[in-house]
Amino acid sequence: MTSHPVQSPQFFLTAPSPCPYLEGQFERKVFTHLVGEKASDLNDLLTQGGFRRSQNIAYRPACETCRACISVRILVDQFQPSRSMRRVLQRNSDLIAIEYPAEPSSEQYSLFRDYLDARHRKGGMSDMTVLDYAMMVEDSHVETKIIEYRIADADSRITGKSTGPLVAVALSDVMGDGMSMVYSFYDPEHHDRSLGSFMILDHIARTRQRGQPHVYLGYWVAGSRKMDYKTKFLPQEHLGARGWEPFRA
Repeated sequence: MTSHPVQSPQFFLTAPSPCPYLEGQFERKVFTHLVGEKASDLNDLLTQGGFRRSQNIAYRPACETCRACISVRILVDQFQPSRSMRRVLQRNSDLIAIEYPAEPSSEQYSLFRDYLDARHRKGGMSDMTVLDYAMMVEDSHVETKIIEYRIADADSRITGKSTGPLVAVALSDVMGDGMSMVYSFYDPEHHDRSLGSFMILDHIARTRQRGQPHVYLGYWVAGSRKMDYKTKFLPQEHLGARGWEPFRA
C-alpha cells in the first residue's frame, strides 16, 4: 500500500508596515493558508502556538525589534468573575445569545459599520464593504460560529429566542481545546452595558459548557491602553519563550 505524507504548510513573511498599537514601531507577520480537510487540525495547532485566524489565513507577529504582542488564553475551569464582572452580567441579563453557523446578514453589517465608524474610524478595517464583511465571516475552512446578542422580546421566556434589537455580534472558532474569539463588535450607543466584556464572559460560559479548558483572546499588547481589558479575566496564561505560563497581574 502506498502512503502519502501530509504536506507541510508553507509560511510567508509580510513586508514591514506601521504598527497599529505602538507609535513609532513597525510590524511584520508570518502567515500561512488554512485550507483543505486538515484546516481545523492545523488551526488548533497554530492557535496553541500563538497564531490568529483571519479568513483562511493564520498569522502571528514576526517583528524585528519588538515582542510586545503576547498571546492570551483564559483558564476557564478556574475562572471566577469579579464583582464588576458580575455587575456586567446582571446589566445584560435581558440579552438573548444565539449561536449560528457563520453566515453574514445585512443587519450584522449595519451594526458592524456603526461600530467601526464610532470606535475605529481610522483603523485598517474602516473601509470594509458589505462584501468584505461577508468574506470575513464566510471565508473559513474551520468550525466557525456567529453569536448574535439581542434584547429579549415578549416571547423570549417561552421560545428562548428574540426578534429584538441586535446589540452585539461575535465571530468565533470552535477548537479542540476551547473557543477562539476572532472578532466581535457591538452597538456603540450601548456603551454603558460593557458589551465587549459581556461577550468574553459569555464565551467563558459556553466553553465551560462544552467541557473545554481555554478561551483564546488573541494578543495583549503591553503598553497599549486599548488592550488592557484582556488582562482582567483571570486566571489566564500568556505564551512566552518557554510556552504557556501563568500571568500574574
